[in-house]
Amino acid sequence: QVQLVESGGGLVQAGGSLRLSCAASGRTFSSPVMGWFRQAPGKERDFVAAIFWRGGTQYKDSVKGRFTISRDNAKNTVYLQMNSLRPEDTAVYYCAAGRILTSFPAPYDYWGQGTQVTVSS
Repeated sequence: QVQLVESGGGLVQAGGSLRLSCAASGRTFSSPVMGWFRQAPGKERDFVAAIFWRGGTQYKDSVKGRFTISRDNAKNTVYLQMNSLRPEDTAVYYCAAGRILTSFPAPYDYWGQGTQVTVSS
């Protein structure tokens, strides 16, 4: 089992920045991929970014150049630095852990509880 705890969400004005953190515990070696997804009200859960333990990354097109995913393997923590935030980035952001670097949510085995990000215009 892997436990994931997100933090760092909040309210920010458009153009501002936030950094989300996800602390993992448990059998983290079994889940080398960490990802971020988001879900806005009335919409499906949507891929944002993912990172392999060796550093390979994948991003949703609309966040490329604005968001950066990184990880500290010694701390079992993954980060999502979000810059130039837009109102359409408003959502609950979820951390996920899995074995395959993919934008599809199904292969991720473990999920955090989520953290709210609200971007005001």
